[in-house]
Amino acid sequence: MKYQRIILISAFVLFIQPVMADGLIPGDVMNYIAYGVVVGMLLLFLIAMLVLVKTFNVLARVMLKQQGLSEAEIAEQMNPVKEKKARKPKAEVWQKLLSLRPLEEEHELLIQHDYDGIQELDNPIPGWFMYLFYGTIIFGAGYLLNYHVFKTGQLQYAEYKTEMAQADIEKKAFLSKAANRVDENTVKLVKDPAVLAAGEGIFKANCVACHGDHAQGNVGPNLTDDFWLHGSKINDLFKTIKYGVLAKGMPTWEKQLSPKQIADVANYVKSLHGTHPAGAKEPQGTKETDTDDKLAANK
Repeated sequence: MKYQRIILISAFVLFIQPVMADGLIPGDVMNYIAYGVVVGMLLLFLIAMLVLVKTFNVLARVMLKQQGLSEAEIAEQMNPVKEKKARKPKAEVWQKLLSLRPLEEEHELLIQHDYDGIQELDNPIPGWFMYLFYGTIIFGAGYLLNYHVFKTGQLQYAEYKTEMAQADIEKKAFLSKAANRVDENTVKLVKDPAVLAAGEGIFKANCVACHGDHAQGNVGPNLTDDFWLHGSKINDLFKTIKYGVLAKGMPTWEKQLSPKQIADVANYVKSLHGTHPAGAKEPQGTKETDTDDKLAANK
């Protein structure tokens, strides 16, 4: 059964080599397959070692039995009782940890040279330092396999790109939430082309029937001249669009449009001031100085 498994694994490896060579398997999948093969071989090696240990134990029992030993004597030979070691004094444990020798044994460590009567001890490297050193080697090997062989971890540049992409997603989510917190008291006049383009799309989809395709006025008033019925400031426009003027046929849009969309269309309307479209409706309301444009120009 064991030989059949080895033959099957060998056949699988021989079969998959040309497929991997032709590039039919993606690089990431190929890395995982290679990782799996390495782990599988290590497991097979471990199983083989356990089988060998078991075989040696059986052979040892057979040989001891042939020598005429009883089962109790064989068990005693195979599993000797370990003598309990005397508890070491704390000083001895500390010396062993630091690889130090007792003071009475220091004469054995003296290096055969001196300078002005001063001699040097040939102390070994402390055990904790060697354990730390070997640990760094194991860590380095694991790091190399993880990041450069199997590529299961991201290198610095790839990790940077991933973090920047995630930050961009979070930034857009934050800005979308922040934009929808605007109201008639916090809305600002902006000249951003993206905002004006979004406002133009909303205006043409919802406002053309009453105000005309160029805001020249139709059923509703002309929105491009200096005369206003409900105020010319960006705050006034936001409030008029949001709550409407039901007495004059202007509907409320706060349920159909988000606060950001209302701010976008209000800014678009402000951008049309002074465009003088053809067929403009006669002035309505009170003439007002456009202070918003002056403030925006001074910023």
